Amino acid sequence: MAIHVEGLVAIAFFYLLILAVGIWAAWKNKHSGEAEGTDRSETIMVGGRDIGLFVGGFTMTATWVGGGYINGTAEYVYLPSFGLAWAQAPFGYALSLVVGGLFFAKPMRSRGYVTMLDPFQQLYGKRMGGLLFIPALMGEIFWSAAILSALGATLSVIVDINIKMSVVLSALIAIFYTLVGGLYSVAYTDVVQLFCIFIGLWISVPFALTNPAVADITVTVVKEVYQAPWKGSISPNDTWVWIDNFCLLMLGGIPWQVYFQRVLSASSATYAQVLSFLAAFGCLVMAVPSVLIGAIGASTDWNQTSYGAIPPKDKDEADMILPIVLQHLCPPFVSFFGLGAVSAAVMSSADSSILSASSMFARNIYQLAFRQSASDREIVWVMRITIFVFGGLATVMALVTGTVYGLWYLSSDLVYVIIFPQLLSVLFIKGTNTYGSVAAYLFGMVLRIGGGEPYLKLPPFIYYPGWSLDHRVDRLTGVMEEVVVQRFPFKTVSMLASFLGNVGVSYLAKYLFESGKLSHKYDFLDAVVSQHSAEIMDKTTLVAKGNNIGLSEMAPVKPRLSVTLAAAFTRRDTLPSEMVEEEEEEESSPDSSRHDEE
Repeated sequence: MAIHVEGLVAIAFFYLLILAVGIWAAWKNKHSGEAEGTDRSETIMVGGRDIGLFVGGFTMTATWVGGGYINGTAEYVYLPSFGLAWAQAPFGYALSLVVGGLFFAKPMRSRGYVTMLDPFQQLYGKRMGGLLFIPALMGEIFWSAAILSALGATLSVIVDINIKMSVVLSALIAIFYTLVGGLYSVAYTDVVQLFCIFIGLWISVPFALTNPAVADITVTVVKEVYQAPWKGSISPNDTWVWIDNFCLLMLGGIPWQVYFQRVLSASSATYAQVLSFLAAFGCLVMAVPSVLIGAIGASTDWNQTSYGAIPPKDKDEADMILPIVLQHLCPPFVSFFGLGAVSAAVMSSADSSILSASSMFARNIYQLAFRQSASDREIVWVMRITIFVFGGLATVMALVTGTVYGLWYLSSDLVYVIIFPQLLSVLFIKGTNTYGSVAAYLFGMVLRIGGGEPYLKLPPFIYYPGWSLDHRVDRLTGVMEEVVVQRFPFKTVSMLASFLGNVGVSYLAKYLFESGKLSHKYDFLDAVVSQHSAEIMDKTTLVAKGNNIGLSEMAPVKPRLSVTLAAAFTRRDTLPSEMVEEEEEEESSPDSSRHDEE
């Protein structure tokens, strides 16, 4: 197959468009936040908290609507063993945004956090925050790697060029404008990304629908023509699996830094909620062309097309059904425009995950856990370095790891069973502590990994009720293998066990230490007995009965350290005026001055 000049031109045009928008956004907002005294590092992470409704709505929608979303939806609708009934992502992620907006956006934004991990370190301490960073980081990196891997497959359909070179180039472009502009570049390129997907796909759909090789999709939805009806069905044996997966999307889609990055960048808590609801609607709208393309693929007589007589599903290319439909069922100019737009959009999807991972590392690991005295300039450079490192890591994984999707599936499950119940506890359950958090972490991880992961060939060591043996052909080796299929909703059960474990162990530890049944010297995590532990990150804005307790009520804490940590977690403009006055008095007092000299 020769190189398609039109395809290269289309890709180059959309790539340059997104790169130009990213650089323009960085230049336009280079002085943002300076007038309010906002740190440069915070501006990079949350865009100065002034993202408006228009850009915010698009970037919040782009939290999930990217390359994996549109390709995956089309794939599941196309596959005869799944169909529309199993294409859960559109409704699952839309409901995820609704639930996030109703219950999580307001408390997170109103408390002035900068990353998703802030409340964990505030309540459970820096070491627990570091542990929770691991599944969060894995999710972001593997998601970026999966996106870049899918991009290579998409580009291989358009033009016969070196896939590795195209993946590296795509990653470098995304890394470059993210380095330059931070969240502003990510947000503005998201606007272009969604326009590219929407226009590119909707231009292609009418041509694909009217192709002579395509049967009427209103007929094939319920009647078998070239394959099973594309509406799909859910067998009684798979009902609990379907529910488990849907809960994973709906609730497991909340505790991601890519989501809270947008929430925390909103200009107010109410705006954050509105953006979540707008994005939920956007998720459903953006899924429509993907569903139609999957239905078109299921209604096509491939023998009449340039693709060949063997359908994509029989050539193990179902995951590329969207670019295949655009390539073989549309005129060349439409095909290249659509594929170029989709490829650029896929490339743009990786940027927010890379920024999210670097934001959590720079703030929650480097600054708050190791160098609380780090300057703003130092944090900015740490972010820039980690953007490059994490972006490079995702690129390498996309190129050399054949199981990148399996890694992402497992890490997203861990985000669901570990981070979501802890987020529930830290925001809504009073009295949880580090002991409960550690127990919940272990419960969730063991119960989830114990169920195994077929994509990684990870055998289970916990056989849940209803398990069965299935025989599948390995995609890489072609060898028939036995796979254990878990039909029990063990992911959701693991999440619930993690949540109950956190609450139960926290209250038990609190009772044992406070009643004297366990000596105070055994409180080695300083989570119950100690009132002024250096491990607990923030002691300046403890929430009790809805009021902020000032440092004046907690004598043993050093004044200068307390002011630093207050700035670390809480913006001064969110503190009550009397508390700000107290802090300023402490800073200007003779005692404070003598302490500084010491």
